[in-house]
Amino acid sequence: MLTILGFAMIATFLVLIMTKKMSPIAALVLIPALFCVAVGQGAQLGDYVIEGVGNLAPTAAMLMFAIVYFGVMIDVGLFDPIVRGILRFCKADPMRIVIGTALLAAVVSLDGDGSTTFMITVSAMYPLYKRLKMSLVVMTGVAATANGVMNTLPWGGPTARAATALKVDAADIFVPMIPALAVGLLAVILLAWVLGRRERKRLGTLTLDEALVTEPETVLVGAGGGGDRLTKAPKGTGTPSGTGGAEDAEADEEFKGLDPHRPTLRPKLYWFNAGLTVVLLAAMILELMPIPVLFLLGAALALTVNFPHMPDQRARIAAHADNVLNVSGMVFAAAVFTGVLTGTGMVEHMADWLVGAIPDGMGPHMALVTGLLSLPLTYFMSNDGFYFGVLPVLAEAGAAHGVSPLEIARASIAGQPLHMSSPLVPAVYVLVGMAKVEFGDHTRFTVKWAVLTSLVVLGAGILFGII
Repeated sequence: MLTILGFAMIATFLVLIMTKKMSPIAALVLIPALFCVAVGQGAQLGDYVIEGVGNLAPTAAMLMFAIVYFGVMIDVGLFDPIVRGILRFCKADPMRIVIGTALLAAVVSLDGDGSTTFMITVSAMYPLYKRLKMSLVVMTGVAATANGVMNTLPWGGPTARAATALKVDAADIFVPMIPALAVGLLAVILLAWVLGRRERKRLGTLTLDEALVTEPETVLVGAGGGGDRLTKAPKGTGTPSGTGGAEDAEADEEFKGLDPHRPTLRPKLYWFNAGLTVVLLAAMILELMPIPVLFLLGAALALTVNFPHMPDQRARIAAHADNVLNVSGMVFAAAVFTGVLTGTGMVEHMADWLVGAIPDGMGPHMALVTGLLSLPLTYFMSNDGFYFGVLPVLAEAGAAHGVSPLEIARASIAGQPLHMSSPLVPAVYVLVGMAKVEFGDHTRFTVKWAVLTSLVVLGAGILFGII
């Protein structure tokens, strides 16, 4: 019964948010509360929620101060050279912009933190997508999938969890998987190319100067259909989407994030801010302190040095309060969902049912089975739940048929491109929140491409004899 109710709860949640019948925060709270009562454990709801909040509180604290830290770094101009470099590469061509999104997300993902990746990627690319009227779900989908491939780095989390759960070396899992993961990253770039060509066909291309134009008396209009270039025209003559000047004014306002004369810039402190960020990321990778503590200290130091006057500090905090509230609210709401899912025993019963459903004849192919199961299981449950609860059972079943724990561990990380868009991953709320995209829209668009990327990684691993 708990197995059926667990799947029903997840399905109900996904249907409601994808059809926009409920907001993600409301669905994350009310749906598990309802199902907790349905399984006869309503009296324990408070305990489950408090336990879930306790488990996710460090993540919420990390996100809160990370948003403030990177928000300040964006305000003071630390990432302006990156943005200008991307603009020079993209040349206001939608295809190049989408590929640039994938490359930027992949590079920034080297720090092993999804929230950091999404904050930097969206901050750099959002103004350009907005100004050219490109699809924002393309940006979030490509960024999430690229980060999912890179999330398999030994310091990213899943690989370390798999190594710990199966008592093997993380390097023995990751290093042989590099060719398969490289193929996965190439698949993401190919996906970006396909989606970019679709956007180019829909919108056309502009020169960089045309993309940067923000004069109030002009807007951008289509010179023709398909791949025709976009040219400037007098205000009021129309836009490619058929909307009036209001959206253009909004786009211009958003594009001012690249304003080289904004008052928050601190060019004399550029190398201090760059050094502080490098030290912070290095400390994260070396695990010198818990990540929430590092970002708390980093945010306080960045605010104090760059904005020594109290009114300026308050203004910067207020400027980023909206993102902080949205993201932290989502995290604590997700704590209700995970708390009920775990506390009621639904996760355990669902995992046992799935493992028990594997035919005996599949024993020699347990690595492939593990890779395929990693897609739905890491989407519907946390990485901790999968790697510490399910993976050891799969490894034990594989060992009975001569499949090594290393093969099982390598296969288990194949589902990470899909995992990064799971509603149980706090970082995805940073992505959709900063990009101003509905979570349901992101899910509907991204899941199919993320599944395909995961299957490419798994297939490449089998083809190369790694799995």
